[in-house]
Amino acid sequence: MKKLISGAMAVCLLAFNAIPALAASAIADVNQNYWAAKEITSVVNDNIMTLSGNRFNPEGNMTRVEFVNSLLKILSNENLNINISNKFSDVTVDTPNYGNILRSQQLGLVYGYPDGTFQPDRVLLRSEAQSVISHITQDMVADKAILKNFKDADTIPAWATNVYAKTINYGIYVNYPDSSELRPNDNLSRAEAAVLLARLREKLSLVKSQYMGVTTVEHLNVTKKAPSNEVRVNSVQNVIAEGNVLVVAFDEKFKSEKHQAGDIVTFVNKEDICTVEGTLVIPAGSKFIAQINEIQNPKWFNKNARVYPQLCKIVLPNGKQLAFNAKPFTKDYSLKEGPWMTAGKLALCTVTGGAVGTGAGVGFAFIPSPAKIGTGVAIGAPVGAAVGLATGLITPGLNYHAKAGEEVQVILIDDAAITKQ
Repeated sequence: MKKLISGAMAVCLLAFNAIPALAASAIADVNQNYWAAKEITSVVNDNIMTLSGNRFNPEGNMTRVEFVNSLLKILSNENLNINISNKFSDVTVDTPNYGNILRSQQLGLVYGYPDGTFQPDRVLLRSEAQSVISHITQDMVADKAILKNFKDADTIPAWATNVYAKTINYGIYVNYPDSSELRPNDNLSRAEAAVLLARLREKLSLVKSQYMGVTTVEHLNVTKKAPSNEVRVNSVQNVIAEGNVLVVAFDEKFKSEKHQAGDIVTFVNKEDICTVEGTLVIPAGSKFIAQINEIQNPKWFNKNARVYPQLCKIVLPNGKQLAFNAKPFTKDYSLKEGPWMTAGKLALCTVTGGAVGTGAGVGFAFIPSPAKIGTGVAIGAPVGAAVGLATGLITPGLNYHAKAGEEVQVILIDDAAITKQ
């Protein structure tokens, strides 16, 4: 509507401080080219794994209790009420992460050993981590033939062959640096754990319901054209399903001719984003950080400029930064001026051409015969208008402009997990 009003006014008068998200470069020992930089950044941003100072220690070993802590967060069970007693001889109430060790036992995530110990600081093997993931995901009859794709398949312990067949079929495994090796008997590094956990989070729908925290499904109601409207709500986070559409607004005025690919643009939500059922999903004043992937300038024959932004992060009012992947909710994921603005331009060209044609017609008629001014107007006006319209049609189209506060709809390309403040 704002575009329509602006276009109409044009006819009548004549007749866009980005806030960077935490990235790998902000982690002292993980550069942006590190093989697991994306996954490490994701699990750190969402507090699934933590830093020591500003270091992640990616090549360090992952312990059993560290894996438990991360799993509980992903499964929304870090606040699970404990209703079992401690039976581990090496664990006391003073043991770090005592509560999570018991939660793990209660849920059946990472079990203790036959000798009655839990050994929280013991290093986790890659095969053991895969076993946990296999245990908590939905049962399937996995074809073991897939293991033939790996040259070290014969090193997989007999008890883990089904484990690997299943998790590979589900795509929740890690095989770096050699994609043809699984290295099941090696220690699990923190970087490898980050990859496994990130992949598990992407496929939470595969997790058996008994391992997930209490989750209810609520709904957004932005547009009936949205492919999805579901939001999974629990005590830890709200997960906005891929395909949902949200409304955000430009934080500052935007002009496509003053920007280029790689520029950062910030959007905001002026009001709380809530489900129909009343759950606050994203608080008002959150900032959505977008990078411009491409700008197509206006082209001849009235083709308008196109801007291709990709929203990649949310910064909540409390400073929490979360991964987010969304693009404009249009056919080609671009922002461009709408048909009313184009119509306004053509109308302006037509009116201007008509005025020029009228003036020319009057002049040419007046010189030989002042009495033929009316004839000059009658001939000049339509000819000028036609020339003006034709000119408007063949000239370059419009640049894309947006005012601060102007709203656009964006569609989620991936699930967005919004942790509770």
